[in-house]
Amino acid sequence: MTYLDKIVASHREAARKDTRELEPLLRKALSCAKSRGFSRRIAEIAFYSPGGNASSSGGSTVHTNRNAEHTKKSESTVSESAVIAEIKRRTPSKGDLRMGHTAGEIDAGELARQYEQGGAACLSVLTDSAHFGGSVADLEQAKASTGLPVLRKDFTVDRRDVLDAKIMGADCVLLIVAAVSNAELSSFHELAVSVGLDVLVEVHDEEELEKALSIGATLIGVNQRDLATFEVDTDRAVRMASLMPTGVIRVAESGIRSPEDTLRLTEAGYHAVLVGEMLVKSDDPVAELQSLRATG
Repeated sequence: MTYLDKIVASHREAARKDTRELEPLLRKALSCAKSRGFSRRIAEIAFYSPGGNASSSGGSTVHTNRNAEHTKKSESTVSESAVIAEIKRRTPSKGDLRMGHTAGEIDAGELARQYEQGGAACLSVLTDSAHFGGSVADLEQAKASTGLPVLRKDFTVDRRDVLDAKIMGADCVLLIVAAVSNAELSSFHELAVSVGLDVLVEVHDEEELEKALSIGATLIGVNQRDLATFEVDTDRAVRMASLMPTGVIRVAESGIRSPEDTLRLTEAGYHAVLVGEMLVKSDDPVAELQSLRATG
């Protein structure tokens, strides 16, 4: 049994034991605050020139004149790759990520503030506890500490998982094509959109990409890490970039460790890179983030 099989099996067992009724959760999700705009934030960085942007008091860049077409670049031209900075404490294959520290010493709120200071476009927060040491509290603290949109990074296997993401304050939910059936992928995506969540649909190969496109996914992540073996293929994202049509916001995930990696992926057509391990392990996440932000 692979890492992914074990993790998904544990989440499905938890979902089987969850007796909460859907309707009250749906009503609660629909009453939550409006999303900060995860996809929009990436698009503002990737498709608009610096002349069309203005800095907010929190240090993030927000496009303030979306009708100024002269500032908008072609969707085939990525001006800068947005960085989605991830907060995670451990991984199944490597254990605790901070050398010389325990996972419990990570302050999610403080790390989120450092990410924002370094120029992160969005945050990704692991909420899986058993395998990644994360928690809902980590996401809530990160969201409260910054003005950045937040992705709930977890293994979504039930409609309740989607609604929980909205209720806990996430702006975007992750759907891993390899972890769900075709029917679940479509159902979860539709539900997420209906409650105001963006949806990052994660794929690993051409077949999974076709499934993502078939349900109308407009935010697609190519994970360069094989979730069966946890090995990284640094060419995977580059190979698949050209297969995604105009209109899809493209995110490259895993194995990004240098400005050269970011620039290579930006030149291949990616609008954002999701970076976790190197930032979590860094003694200076602000400087690391600043170095990763590449312009084409």
